[in-house]
Amino acid sequence: MANEEEKNVIEILEENVEIDMGKYIKYVQAPQCGAIATFSGTTRDTFQGKTVLELRYEAYVPMAIRCIKSICSSARSAWNLDSIAVAHRLGPVPVGESSVFIAVSSVHRADALDACKFLIDEIKASVPIWKKEVYTNGEVWKENSEFFERRLELGNGVEDLAGRVCSGRKVEVDEPRKKGCCAGKVKVENNGATDSR
Repeated sequence: MANEEEKNVIEILEENVEIDMGKYIKYVQAPQCGAIATFSGTTRDTFQGKTVLELRYEAYVPMAIRCIKSICSSARSAWNLDSIAVAHRLGPVPVGESSVFIAVSSVHRADALDACKFLIDEIKASVPIWKKEVYTNGEVWKENSEFFERRLELGNGVEDLAGRVCSGRKVEVDEPRKKGCCAGKVKVENNGATDSR
């Protein structure tokens, strides 16, 4: 576990600190790795016909870091990964700038690509980071669609979800399909119950 955590870098950046993508890519580079997969979540200028000025993020930082560590551990149990870097900004993020960045390295591309997709989906579904969209004509707190879908899957709402988040759930990937790198079936085990994703 200690060796695994040494190969993860997780940063929740203070307000007005931009993400240095090169720093995180350099962190995950290794001579034994033939693949680095990245994801950059960027503020777009419109949403459902409304002009977006910026996104604003708030977080419960200690829990967010703990949750992201747990998600990284789950990814490592499912894929053969070398290094993982996750950075998320807080405060205002103007149009065109990144609010979240993930870099994953592995020997082969399929592991890095699958793990990268898993990481962003799980971060958006379960980490206590909240987003407000600021438009030219108002603002609204937004729930990530992944969080909403997870809550519906559980059938009990946030209280039940809170007990499951960051619990070190076991993730297994069954029979990845040959059609693309990100198509494996994932099983998440928690307290003896299994969910298929």
